[in-house]
Amino acid sequence: MIFSFKNRVFLWAMRRRMRRIDFVNNNPREVQERWLHQLIATAKNTQWGKKHNYSSIKDYQKFKELVPISNYDEFSLEIQKVKNGDSNILWPTKSKWFAKSSGTSSSKSKFIPITQASLIDCHFKGGKDMLTLYCHNFPETQIYSGKSITMGGSFENTKKEGDLSAIILEQLPNWVTSHQTPNKEIRLMNDFEKKIELMAEVTAKENVTNISGVPSWTLILFQKILKNTGAKNMHEIWPNLEVYMHGGINFSPYKSQFEKMLPHGINYLEIYNASEGSFGIQDQKNSDEMLLMLDYGIFYEFIPAKSMSYKKAIPIWEVEKGINYAIVISTNAGLWRYLIGDTIVFTSTDPYRIKITGRTSQFINAFGEEVIMDNAIKALKHACKKSNASITDYTVAPLFMDNEKKGAHEWYIEFLNEPKEMKLFQDELDKELQKLNSDYEAKRYKNMALNPPIIKSLQKGFFYNWMKSNQKLGRQFKVPRLNNDRSIINSMFP
Repeated sequence: MIFSFKNRVFLWAMRRRMRRIDFVNNNPREVQERWLHQLIATAKNTQWGKKHNYSSIKDYQKFKELVPISNYDEFSLEIQKVKNGDSNILWPTKSKWFAKSSGTSSSKSKFIPITQASLIDCHFKGGKDMLTLYCHNFPETQIYSGKSITMGGSFENTKKEGDLSAIILEQLPNWVTSHQTPNKEIRLMNDFEKKIELMAEVTAKENVTNISGVPSWTLILFQKILKNTGAKNMHEIWPNLEVYMHGGINFSPYKSQFEKMLPHGINYLEIYNASEGSFGIQDQKNSDEMLLMLDYGIFYEFIPAKSMSYKKAIPIWEVEKGINYAIVISTNAGLWRYLIGDTIVFTSTDPYRIKITGRTSQFINAFGEEVIMDNAIKALKHACKKSNASITDYTVAPLFMDNEKKGAHEWYIEFLNEPKEMKLFQDELDKELQKLNSDYEAKRYKNMALNPPIIKSLQKGFFYNWMKSNQKLGRQFKVPRLNNDRSIINSMFP
């Protein structure tokens, strides 16, 4: 195979970085303890560091005793001071940017501080390692011989606030942006529909080898290009496309649509990144596990999600496989023992590999059933397989008990391919949920507390139009999946 000069240079650089990844995997406790001491030493003279007596902290146990676990609301006063331009509040240096996120648990905007250190040592490093691990697994890759597309977000009124992806795209060095298409002006446009139109027009003429971004928005780009060109599939447009890198939401519901548009097959690489940091990267071929990245200026702690007792927080070297944990992070952006809201399970502790299981705020427990995202994802995948169906998007809400009527879960689903037998889909979804979750099974026993799930099939384009009507197109917004009340459903069907 003939490798371009650029491709050879990049592959050489990636192989050098692989040595560091191997070192971290072999010395996880040493790396994490070093980061804890470095973070504390750097921030000991900040307002936060003085308030919590960082100068006296010599080990993890003391850190755990002196520093409280906090969520965004509990950090909001300090973050507002940082936003106002004050320095030495949470971190010695000023935060240059703020990643705006509404999350999936609240409509309230969150502004996550991004420092120069976190941008370089976490977010940029995560991008490098994503490519490093891909090149390690596919040494004959030619991705550097063509262009890359990033389905990023946008800024709102200022280049200091916006989607994390927009901040990263704005700050990338020239040697990276020279490989991207379309130009920065188009990539960062606020008008999502106009941006998609221009992206489709420009990128269809390029030699695209790799794409990254949220699956739903990437599919919209594909659909626009196919409509504009009349091509049968995306391989006719980009014959050298070899990898799609995705993260942020579960890929399972979208994979069949990608396979339909890319019938010759490509590679898929999952990443775990958020406004608060870059956390995990798929490091094995054909795997649904991600390597937890321990060398990104982040110190990790984990709380058993079953109890959510902050006193039970533990460091990486005490975690066990198979337990659902909520993630707590301390970072070089000035987030201290910050509860990010995600839950994960460890599939391996040598090295530390994880799967995302959901959100601490996204579950259904209206009747004591405790259905989490991981349960829903697996059950949907099973039901689709059994009924030869595929879905575009979905949300679930409880239907509460009314007089003598039992409660139920209502699944609002936008199907790409609707099952011919909806009853089969419903039964398989129900059976798989009972198999996966004993609490749900108990509530479903003889319909004592829960009736069978109710499936509501929505017209195609429903969720896109709902997102558009709520000004949530094109950014890193996601459809709320599991809900404990009907507020989301009521907003969809006023």
